[in-house]
Amino acid sequence: MSRRKLAGSAFSLVPAPDSAKQQSSKPKKPELAASPSPSVSHIDELLQLDTALIEPSPFADRLTDDDHEQFEAFVKSIAEHGQQVPIRVRPHPDQPDRYQVVYGHRRLAAAQKLKIPVNAHVLEIGDRELAVAQGIENSARQDLSWIERALFARRMDDAKFRPRDIYTALSIDDAELARMRGVCRHVPIDIIEAIGRAPKIGRPRWVALAKSFAKNSNAVQNIRDMLQSERIRKMGSDARFSWVHELIAESRALGTGNSPLREADGFGLGEIKYTSKELRIVAANERGRAFADFVRTELPRLLDEFSALDIVTPKNLSPDSQ
Repeated sequence: MSRRKLAGSAFSLVPAPDSAKQQSSKPKKPELAASPSPSVSHIDELLQLDTALIEPSPFADRLTDDDHEQFEAFVKSIAEHGQQVPIRVRPHPDQPDRYQVVYGHRRLAAAQKLKIPVNAHVLEIGDRELAVAQGIENSARQDLSWIERALFARRMDDAKFRPRDIYTALSIDDAELARMRGVCRHVPIDIIEAIGRAPKIGRPRWVALAKSFAKNSNAVQNIRDMLQSERIRKMGSDARFSWVHELIAESRALGTGNSPLREADGFGLGEIKYTSKELRIVAANERGRAFADFVRTELPRLLDEFSALDIVTPKNLSPDSQ
């Protein structure tokens, strides 16, 4: 098989024009390498690697995929027809005899599930070339959702990449990068990850969500807690996005000092209204009224717990302040 060299640029990650001719004249099966050394001098040589030796890219660009049927179909295709397109890896910069993915995470995951070696090209490239090549490959296939691309830009930012490298990796301009940064700045990263890849949700709705979070930060913890409920986690990622969008919009509509009252599974009971002097539970249904009765019966116990906390507040209030 021909040896393809990397010319120091991410744009060189393609075979030389005559490589197909050379391959046809010199057929060669991939070499099985149970634990080849990453110091191997053969650049871009096709090998079969034990999947246990391969780690994810240091610049993650994928969120959890909740389309299990699509992935299972992909696994079945590889089981029946073999892995037609090799993945690309690089020698791990810190751990001998290990590799990191440049691109091909889904193919690697399928091979892991099937417990078979994975066909891989090994490239000697640095962090910049890895991130740019990874971004270009995924942009060409258009299989990343908008928020996955935004998170990829965020991770390149965190790694101190130059903006021009991010533009190249994602095929975006300065305005789009600014929008991606804005979304990742206002929507907490753990909430984005809990929502998931949301493939049907594009830039406009993510930007709108970010604006809602920026104007109603007091709802963040409530949303963060409810995203952990089993009912919400079982939703598809697009549905989780819509649920969060609706909840944050509802919180904004209630105004400062008001928040929706929901159970852990997202079922709405009503709302809580509060000021510096008043706390009210407004029930929206029979279950909400039952909760209000529950709180009323619990008040004596809560008062005892409050007294035991030894919170430093004055008890000698003047009549005017009572």
